[in-house]
Amino acid sequence: MKTVKNISAATALLVLALSPIAQAGELIYRPLNPSFGGDPFMGSYLLGKAQSQDTNTDPNARRAQPLNPTQRLIQNLESRLISQLISDVGRGDISDGGFDSDDFSVVVNDVGGELTVRVVDKLTGDVTNISVGGLFNP
Repeated sequence: MKTVKNISAATALLVLALSPIAQAGELIYRPLNPSFGGDPFMGSYLLGKAQSQDTNTDPNARRAQPLNPTQRLIQNLESRLISQLISDVGRGDISDGGFDSDDFSVVVNDVGGELTVRVVDKLTGDVTNISVGGLFNP
């Protein structure tokens, strides 16, 4: 019995002698989320991970219907006319005029050096007025 105790004690001493010394250190909290003080460059990474895991869909979202060739032509012509209006204003060639379509109406007026652009959404009835002062007529 004495030899079993001696062997157990010797084994315990051997295990303690051969085991590495355990050291404790400070536990430091480092947040990842930039909202809680983490690295600001982690924000886009965390957002991308969250969006990739998002399986919810909006039940009210409308799916875009493909346009037929005629609708695409009309859309391109409307875009071109609006672009021309903006180009005229940028060059200083401001004259009263406008553009009218099924969806919206754009009216451009020059009143005493103040440019006024009025956009009316015919579908919702929303009106947007844009006024730019300090313009001069060449």
